[in-house]
Amino acid sequence: QLQASGGGLVQAGGSLRLSCAASGRTLRTYGMGWFRQAPGKEREFVAAISWNGGSTYYEDSVKGRFTISRDNAKNTVYLQMNSLKPEDSAVYYCAADRTSGVVATLSSYDYWGQGTLVTVSS
Repeated sequence: QLQASGGGLVQAGGSLRLSCAASGRTLRTYGMGWFRQAPGKEREFVAAISWNGGSTYYEDSVKGRFTISRDNAKNTVYLQMNSLKPEDSAVYYCAADRTSGVVATLSSYDYWGQGTLVTVSS
């Protein structure tokens, strides 16, 4: 089970750090991703990281502002979000992919967390 946390209300230009912790399963061998879904929109890819953290990939609109990282010893994946914009407002989901690599395709992910709400005010 994946548990996402760290969401909240922040002003534009502010920062948040999301965490995704696993219980009952080790994330050490999984590629991990963050996705988001705004009201009325489809869930979209945000960032992904390989099993050992050696490779990362970002959606263009978050490059240079968001950083995905992981601590396999803590069984946790993070998404540091800086310079937040109102258009970043969404429910953010973490997901695990058994192929271990960097994957941007939603359907490739095997396990999903419940989501955490991020609201960025202008």
